[in-house]
Amino acid sequence: MRREDGVNRSRTAILHYAAPPVVGGVEAVIEAHARLLTGGTPHGDDGHAVAVIAGRGEQDPLPAGAVFHRIPKIDSQHPEIAAVTAKLREGQVPPAFEELAEELREALAAALSGFDHVIVHNVFTKRFNLPLTAALFRLLDEGEMPPCIAWCHDIGWTSAHSRPNLHQGYPWDLLRTRRQDVTYVVVSEERRRSLAELFDCGVEEITVIHNGVDPAQLLGLTEEGGRLIEGLGLLESDLILLMPVRVTEAKNIELALRVVAALKGRGRAVKLVLTGPPDPHDEESMTYFRALQALRRELGVEEELRFVFESGPEPDQPYTIDMPVVADLLRVSDVMFMPSHREGFGMPVLEAGLIGTPVFCTRVPAAEEIGGREVNLMRPDEDAGEIADRILSRVAERPVHRLRRRIRQRYTWSAIFGREIEPLLQQSRAR
Repeated sequence: MRREDGVNRSRTAILHYAAPPVVGGVEAVIEAHARLLTGGTPHGDDGHAVAVIAGRGEQDPLPAGAVFHRIPKIDSQHPEIAAVTAKLREGQVPPAFEELAEELREALAAALSGFDHVIVHNVFTKRFNLPLTAALFRLLDEGEMPPCIAWCHDIGWTSAHSRPNLHQGYPWDLLRTRRQDVTYVVVSEERRRSLAELFDCGVEEITVIHNGVDPAQLLGLTEEGGRLIEGLGLLESDLILLMPVRVTEAKNIELALRVVAALKGRGRAVKLVLTGPPDPHDEESMTYFRALQALRRELGVEEELRFVFESGPEPDQPYTIDMPVVADLLRVSDVMFMPSHREGFGMPVLEAGLIGTPVFCTRVPAAEEIGGREVNLMRPDEDAGEIADRILSRVAERPVHRLRRRIRQRYTWSAIFGREIEPLLQQSRAR
C-alpha cells in the first residue's frame, strides 16, 4: 500500500476470535499491537496499515489507522460454531463442520487479499473454533494466505485443562501440526518448550516475544508528560533522579551535577531531571543558569542532567511545565533528589512520600518533622562520590527498583516492538 506522500506502508492483518472492547488478555495484546503497528512507537517505520479481523469487537476502541472487519463465524461463541464445538468436545465431527470450514475459508480469502502479513492469535493451538483452524490450513495449502505468524498464547494439547476435550485424528490433530510456512511465536520460554515438544522440533524454531506494558497508560501519564519522558529517554535509564525545584543558588545544583558525574563514572546510565526554570527576566538568574550549563559540559554530563527549561518541543525556546507533568516525572523516577542549602518547607518530600519514591535530601523541615527515618539525609557539603554510593546502595536493596528498571528497559511495548516485533515482520515478509 502506498501513502499519498509516496511512502510504502506494510499492510498487516490481525486475526482472533474477538477484539476490543471485548475484555481479555489476548484482546489487550491485540489493541497494543494495533497501536504500535499504526505508528504509536518511535521504532516503527511510518506506521503499518492494520486490519483487525474478528467475530466480535468494534471499531471505536482501535487506534486511528486500524480498521475493524467483522466475520461473525470467527467468533468462538457464534451459535453455529458453539454447537459444532460441543460435538467436537465429545469426540464427534458433525456434518456442519466442513460447511463452516469452507464458508470461513471463502470469507478469509477475500478479507486477507492484499495483506503483507497476518498475525493469528491462538487459533492454531486452541480448540475454540476448529472450523476456523481448518479454514486457515486450507488457505495455506492453496497459497491464498499472506505470510502467516501464529501467535500462541495458549496450547491446548499441553494443557491439563484443555487436553481432555481433544481427541485423536482430524480436526483435533491440526492443533499439534507444525507447518513450515508458518512462523510460530509464543509468550514465554515455558510455552516455547511445550510447543517444541508438541511439534517435535528444536526450540530455536519457535520465537519468544513476551507481553509488554504501556507506561503512559499504566502510570496515568499526561500526553505532555509522556512526550517529555520519551524525549528525555528516561525509561531506558538505569537510574532516574528528579529535582522538582527551580534554578536558584539555594537549590545547590552544583552538588547535583557532581553526584550525576559520580554515578556516570560508576558505570550507570543515569538521568537527573530538574523541573523548574531560571527566571528568564532576571539577568543574575540567567547568569547562574549559564554557569550550571558550563559546569555540566566540564563534567561531561550534558545528556545525564537535563533541565526541563531547555527540553521543550522547540529546543531554542524556554519550556516550563505544570504540576501534572511534574507528577508524571515523579511517578517514573527512582529517587527524589533535593540537596538544597535551604528550603522553607520542602513540599517535594511529601509528594515523593505519597507516591512511594525514595527521598534523598538535606535537613529541610519536611524531612526532619515528617519524613523521619524514612528519608535519606545528606549534608549540602557532602562528598558527591559518597552520596552516589549511598544512592546506589539504597536502590540496590530494593527488589521493586530492580524489577521496575528491568521492565521499563526491556518490557514496554515500545521496546518490544522495536527490538522484536518489527524485525519479525520483516523476516516473515522476506520468507
